[in-house]
Amino acid sequence: MTPADDAFGSSAPGEHRVDDFELPGTPDGFDRLWNPHRLAYVSRGQHQVKDRDSCPFCAAPQRDDTDSLIIARGTTCFVVMNVYPYNPGHLLVCPYRHVPDYTDLTVEETTEFARLTQIGMTALRSSGRPAGFNLGMNQGTAGGAGIAAHLHQHIVPRWNGDGNFLPIIAQTKNITASLDQLHATLHAVWDEAAAEFDRKQTDRDSAPAPGRGD
Repeated sequence: MTPADDAFGSSAPGEHRVDDFELPGTPDGFDRLWNPHRLAYVSRGQHQVKDRDSCPFCAAPQRDDTDSLIIARGTTCFVVMNVYPYNPGHLLVCPYRHVPDYTDLTVEETTEFARLTQIGMTALRSSGRPAGFNLGMNQGTAGGAGIAAHLHQHIVPRWNGDGNFLPIIAQTKNITASLDQLHATLHAVWDEAAAEFDRKQTDRDSAPAPGRGD
């Protein structure tokens, strides 16, 4: 590194830097794998959602479950399928209220938000046998939220070997079942999954505390 370079690899004012293809820039030894089509997941939704009236997460509960691909409805939150899934069975947990941030949820909403996420995992395990999950909330446009105006949590089932370069190099994602098939399957097992989850909670509550023997 020369005195003209700093920690960000910038060059001295007026100095022209090019890479091996004679393109402007600062060579840094990294190859680039460009996939600009992914920008649609970050930017397209932001321009479409102006308010509650244009928000798909506010509109979905106004239609029936089949049309909206809603899996379950709670008191304060609901579960809906992602129409642009990363993997088959990709679910979203949303509050009914049009709020953008996790800290905007009430205690009641937070409790049901978490419970529906846990039941969603239970339902996916019983129907698809995933080996793992990715759970996450992208907060704000800078955080990668496709629709930043309405909070939503992702539940992405994962199977061993499901990650590959196909979506990047071929702009294709291998989804092994249609959305309506997956909706029907998950909708059918949801009540049983909720009952199983509640039984586990009851068993935990009734178990003796550690170190408290008779």
